[in-house]
Amino acid sequence: MILKIPIKKCSWALSSSLEESYHDLEWGVPVHDERLLLEFLILEGAQAGLSWATILKKREEYRLAFDNFDAGAIARYDDQKINSLLANSGIVRNKLKVNAAVINARAFLDIQQTFGSFDQYVWRFVDGRTLHNAWNVHADIPASTRLSELMSKDLKKRGFKFVGDTICYSFMQAIGMVNDHTIGCFRYEEIKKFA
Repeated sequence: MILKIPIKKCSWALSSSLEESYHDLEWGVPVHDERLLLEFLILEGAQAGLSWATILKKREEYRLAFDNFDAGAIARYDDQKINSLLANSGIVRNKLKVNAAVINARAFLDIQQTFGSFDQYVWRFVDGRTLHNAWNVHADIPASTRLSELMSKDLKKRGFKFVGDTICYSFMQAIGMVNDHTIGCFRYEEIKKFA
């Protein structure tokens, strides 16, 4: 008889199979791909006031609706395209959030021009390396930090919308700027290997 030992995971990942898969495969893995960085930035903004599970359920529809998060395409969206997005039940139909996605794509392109890439811009907040925290339980993890406040302030100065310090911290967690897996989670040590 083979004894199966359960793998320890962050408590939030056990809420649904979608969240568990995202936790196991993506959350906290360092992201340097421009398209994926924009995807997470837009999705984190769309999440404001909602659960991440809601956004994960709509993620594929977001990819379809927002031209697979091509910044150049999104930056050219006009009123007709925005109205079609607001009629799309597959995404969060909030006018402020949809408009913010277009505004943010334009600001994203400006940052690429200024810094060479959004990746170079955003990762400079952590000197290009993942910050590995050491939380025992999920409840210990802060909603924002001094770094996310600095990022939020700088993004807002550059014209971004829906980039408050809590959204920025969620973004930092998603793209692996911080490793916020709890120390008992199997992914905690795995993420450390990416550094």
